[in-house]
Amino acid sequence: MDQGRPKPDLIIFDCDGVLVDSELLSCRCLSDVLAECGITLSVEQALELFLGRSTKAVEQHYRDLGQAVSEGFLPRLKSHVLTTFAGALQPIPGVADVIFDLRAPFCVASSSDIDRVSLSLDVTGLRAHFGDRVYTAQMVRHGKPAPDLFLHAAAKMGAEPARTLVIEDSASGVQAGKAAGMTVWGFVGGSHYRGRDGQAILSGAGADRVFARMIDLWKDA
Repeated sequence: MDQGRPKPDLIIFDCDGVLVDSELLSCRCLSDVLAECGITLSVEQALELFLGRSTKAVEQHYRDLGQAVSEGFLPRLKSHVLTTFAGALQPIPGVADVIFDLRAPFCVASSSDIDRVSLSLDVTGLRAHFGDRVYTAQMVRHGKPAPDLFLHAAAKMGAEPARTLVIEDSASGVQAGKAAGMTVWGFVGGSHYRGRDGQAILSGAGADRVFARMIDLWKDA
């Protein structure tokens, strides 16, 4: 795919931080639930360590540190996140119009579980745009930054990785897309990038381009 003026056969959107402005909400939930387990983690630390990663990766991180979380950690975290999202989640500004105008096939590939992605799309009114073209880390052996999820999504959509464009907001997601042989554009328009140098973070991870407003998806591309 020509990275100067791409005409992709497939566009893969991450969900959290790309379609929905969820990352600060989910990191606050993570901090809250870890505190219940006796583990201190600030929202800033959560963003640094776990942005774009699955909940299993969180659990494994603390297991490796010898701080295994309680057995009820994942169900409690999921419940807290779903309740929070139902009451406060908003779409990324302009994303619905951008999706409506797309001419290439597109789908979602997220590190979150299917229940969380489904709720996110439902609450923000984006569900109708994606139908069943939703792929999650539950469907593959290794989550981001491994390429498995993006390769799985491309295979299901019948697209070649080299002709696929990924829109990602996390370093791990950018790394996953590049490892899959795809063009990756970093998006830094979510509220979690206020006060953080998203351009440096995502460019450093290998993003082919970084942009801050969804309405500028194709601007200067």
